[in-house]
Amino acid sequence: MSDKARVGLIGVGLMGHGIAANILKGGYKLSFLEHPGNQPVDDLLAQGAVVCRTGAQLAATSDIVMLCVTGTPQVEDAMFRADGVLAGLRPGSIVIDCSTAIPTSTRAVAARVAAAGGRFLDAAMTRTPKEAAVGRLNLIVGAPDDLLAEVMPLLRCIAENIAHAGPVGAGHQLKLLHNFVALGYSAVLAETAAAAARAGVPASTLVDVLAKGGGGGVILDRIKPFILAGDASSFTFTLANALKDLTYYATMCDDMGAANEVAKAARSVYAAAVEQGNAARPIPELIAILGKPKG
Repeated sequence: MSDKARVGLIGVGLMGHGIAANILKGGYKLSFLEHPGNQPVDDLLAQGAVVCRTGAQLAATSDIVMLCVTGTPQVEDAMFRADGVLAGLRPGSIVIDCSTAIPTSTRAVAARVAAAGGRFLDAAMTRTPKEAAVGRLNLIVGAPDDLLAEVMPLLRCIAENIAHAGPVGAGHQLKLLHNFVALGYSAVLAETAAAAARAGVPASTLVDVLAKGGGGGVILDRIKPFILAGDASSFTFTLANALKDLTYYATMCDDMGAANEVAKAARSVYAAAVEQGNAARPIPELIAILGKPKG
């Protein structure tokens, strides 16, 4: 793939802005879709990025279209609305979906892209906006071998680690499996921290024991600043997004006939927090929510 390939990006949000900046840094021409949810884009425009008003316009002027949106409804809207990507997709173009989505929808989207003469892969992301900004995301890819090889130079601009999960849809499957583990443990840890505080266990002692035992790992590292000092900045993923991902996971399991009782329990924790008006709060603050007296 030439470094002169034209890339169109839909979703210049917290993750997408870093992706956009690193695509430009990698020498690719970039256009992006105008949207009120975008982060400030003056820096991207100063580096030569171009704004498109519709998905169709973006697709018509791009060799590769990347989506970095919230979830399945947003992916389907961006692709299939009257002035969406599919309306402007050129034969041979590539669509890369970096969103978190329901795998059955992903495969249906891929089929419609193929019917229009395009090619599709899912490249779900893990890590945070901090890693996105410095080009060190993790990507979990569902794609044919040859298509992954073709886009690998572009993906290397935005990612440190790239795992090939299997065919189209497998990237989104493995992302949901990953997020179930991460979000499930986050709920367990939040409930533990809230109970420990009620029991009078010193926060530093709790963290030390967990870190040196079975509770150590990335999630503890992200949540412990809140346990120790009320600082949620290391884990800004919202409770609403957690609920969305666990809902997708349950849908995937139901589609496969797989057990998901633990996931349902974890989902109920996030659902209750969101129903109480906490949708925009970051995951570490679940500790404070669970720590409120029952009554």
